[in-house]
Amino acid sequence: MSLLYDFAIGAYASAIKIASVFNPKAKLWVDGRIGLIEKIKFTIPSDAHPIWVHCASLGEFEQGRPVIEAIKKAFPEKKILLTFFSPSGYEIRKKYSGADYIFYLPSDTPSNAKAFVEAINPAIAVFVKYEFWNNYYSELYQKEIPLYIISAIFRESQPFFQWYGGFWRNMLQKANHIFVQDEHSLSLLHSAGIKKASIAGDTRFDRVAETAIKAERIEEVEHFCSGSKILVAGSTWPADEQIIISLIKPSGTNFKFIIAPHEVDKIHLGQLENLLKGLEWVYYSDLIKGKGKDSKILVINNIGMLSRLYQYGNIAYIGGGFGKGIHNILEAAAFGLPIIFGPNYLKFKEARDLISKGGAFSINDEAGAAGIFKNLINMPEKATKAGAISKSYVMDNVGATGMILKMIKIRWGEIKSPNKLGLFIFILLFALSV
Repeated sequence: MSLLYDFAIGAYASAIKIASVFNPKAKLWVDGRIGLIEKIKFTIPSDAHPIWVHCASLGEFEQGRPVIEAIKKAFPEKKILLTFFSPSGYEIRKKYSGADYIFYLPSDTPSNAKAFVEAINPAIAVFVKYEFWNNYYSELYQKEIPLYIISAIFRESQPFFQWYGGFWRNMLQKANHIFVQDEHSLSLLHSAGIKKASIAGDTRFDRVAETAIKAERIEEVEHFCSGSKILVAGSTWPADEQIIISLIKPSGTNFKFIIAPHEVDKIHLGQLENLLKGLEWVYYSDLIKGKGKDSKILVINNIGMLSRLYQYGNIAYIGGGFGKGIHNILEAAAFGLPIIFGPNYLKFKEARDLISKGGAFSINDEAGAAGIFKNLINMPEKATKAGAISKSYVMDNVGATGMILKMIKIRWGEIKSPNKLGLFIFILLFALSV
């Protein structure tokens, strides 16, 4: 199985190289790894022993970010190395100030794993959620470098829990501890003989709760809202935008819309412009120049503002539900908004939870969206109750970061056992009495 795994990794890397000829994202993936080991050796001192945090992409980074920042606060003298597998994470966060070093992760071949781990020589490694790489795990295990997997979530369909899954189960056994999000994931691990695991929850709750508390004002957006009711549509795709446009005309004069597309490339924005023909709208880049202040629709044509935009909302619509799956609903929930999204949400626990509690609503088409929207704007008490449920759900689930940090502190002996403390006090009192 190990040989088959290594072959698959090599084949994937080769396919990406071929795709890089015509695919810009694949080209970033390839170019970002050229001469990488030498760059690392030049950048990271051999005696730095950084804390290595690895994320697949931007979503996993948001889960790992609270842990990175908690580690930095607890151990200011320690260096942080942050790695990404995907360009969509690296390119957006390559200047993130919370990490001392930021690189791509080389593909998981035996030679790459050996060279990379030797080059960075980490004190510990923290992998976020779904990042299961056999050769990296093996290299860390052989060098006795502690490995922690955080915010992990498991399903019965994964190879770890199949009759042929010995190779995959052995991979997980190399982790010093696995922090899972829920009881079901823990039960699956125990059934597979993996005991070094515990429930910590999802670190995203810590992140979104902190973001809501510390959200900075956006002056131009405040002027745009100017007392109106606001629907914030976040991470939208064309199918979502069609739904949003259908809500604009019946919304009345006292309702405005903020649309933050998931992709802000020329093609997507061009499609959105066609949908908005005949309507009063403005790009954020024009709004900050003083244009379109009285528009009914604000289109965000940049990346990175969305989490702060929810502070101005009365209702949130989260995109992705008519595609592969909904995007982050917790950011909106942290601000206490009722949330609407499309039908593809079942693999997201937080979405299932909020629907069952009454904080979120799923729609299948324009008619369904119109019905939910009408209820929320015509019955403000219902919207207020749904928003309160969303916020309570977030606040009830914070704390994962603290649990993870506690174990990392134990690694460096920061937490002393009561027996050692008692012995110290006894020795001190004895010395004073002599």
